Amino acid sequence: MEDGSTSATLVTSLRALLTGLSPGDRLPSSRELTQRYRVGPGTVSRAIAVLAAEGAVLTRPGSGTFVAPRTRTGAGAADTVWQTVALTDRAVDTGPLTDALGPPPAGTIMLDGGYLHRSLRPTRPLSAALARAARRPDAWDRAPANGLAALRAVFAGMAGGGMTPDDVLVTAGGQSALSMAFRAIAGPGSPILVESPTYPGALAAARAAGLRPVPVPLDDDGVRPDLLAEAFAMTGARVFYCQPTYHNPTGVVLAPERRRHVVDVARAAGAFVVEDDFARYLGHGGRVPRPLAADDRDGTVVYLTSLTKPAAPSLRIGALAARGPVMERMRAVRMVDDFFVTRPLQETALELVGSPAWDRHVRALTLALRERCAELAAAVTRERPDWTVTQPPAGGLHLWIRLPPGTDDTVIAGAARRHEVAVSAGRRYFAAEPPAAFLRLGFAAANDLTELTEAARRLRHV
Repeated sequence: MEDGSTSATLVTSLRALLTGLSPGDRLPSSRELTQRYRVGPGTVSRAIAVLAAEGAVLTRPGSGTFVAPRTRTGAGAADTVWQTVALTDRAVDTGPLTDALGPPPAGTIMLDGGYLHRSLRPTRPLSAALARAARRPDAWDRAPANGLAALRAVFAGMAGGGMTPDDVLVTAGGQSALSMAFRAIAGPGSPILVESPTYPGALAAARAAGLRPVPVPLDDDGVRPDLLAEAFAMTGARVFYCQPTYHNPTGVVLAPERRRHVVDVARAAGAFVVEDDFARYLGHGGRVPRPLAADDRDGTVVYLTSLTKPAAPSLRIGALAARGPVMERMRAVRMVDDFFVTRPLQETALELVGSPAWDRHVRALTLALRERCAELAAAVTRERPDWTVTQPPAGGLHLWIRLPPGTDDTVIAGAARRHEVAVSAGRRYFAAEPPAAFLRLGFAAANDLTELTEAARRLRHV
């Protein structure tokens, strides 16, 4: 081999050399290789680096280069079955968060999404906010564990009730906030009261924390305080998770006369209310109800909100707001989990909500969601008169559909997929047996009004 030979050629030669060696054997020294293959030292160094990157050799400074242990494949594949015993029975159930039918094929109209379609997102304001945030000299510094003070002030204002920035903890979106709150408040094996139906992500987070979800029924005015009181008395639960404003999946708003009553029931039981206010910016017009936290003076309510739903899926910025030792507990969980939320994303969120473009986006989104909701509700009523839109929502992203008696919602969801419409079977929103068959139909993830009308037309054939 001549001195001008490439390192690629040497790599091929060294691979042939390795086949005659055993794991742990030492390769010839660099000097020996330069002499044997008639190449320069630089070529040898580059070839060894390639083999090390492939995992074929291990380099030990001062000792030399050695043949790496070989990965077993085929019939001799690694036996990992022992891990089943080591992991015990603490499986994490992601079933409520995943689509049992798998990824939808191209051309499917998405009525099962939980995020805004790209056409509804404030893409340009987001990009501009990200650019401004990146230009800050401290953009890549470590963020405070609680979150940027100015951003905490924004979330404190959303919670109301005299909340201050010191009462707020910035989180990596609403799902992270749920997991953090559940693990901070209740110990493994404890019951947690939830509305029935409820958000599947909350059920998954509760079960992953080792909690036992106990359903409390809703009606058209939200959770029933009398049944909530009974559930607290029967279970001894110390936390109630709820979505009092534009509930997912039903769209129900907790009635004014019940809002204070619910907090009083929890306070009497010595329990917390985890208020998920994910839809604060998703109203369809009219006055958005005050959060439960705004009228709470005793620290009963742990308030949770997020900017993800009204902005974009990857703006993973949310917040927890609470008073008293429970906030210290949640801060401790945050420190153990991930120290802090990445600063550039916090800076971007702060730039976004502080710009005039954000107010314009929220106003435009209100009109768009109201129009889409009305369009889909009318189309479903027209094409499927045997399906019942339970209550036209005043906010949120979904319609809640009651199916005829004797219907299997999972069968309907599968049949809809075959007609290229993706819908959500209702049973995944219940912690226990559903009282009837339901579907959740989203109107925010589809492309436009025409697509919503076409989806309803396709559902006529299901």
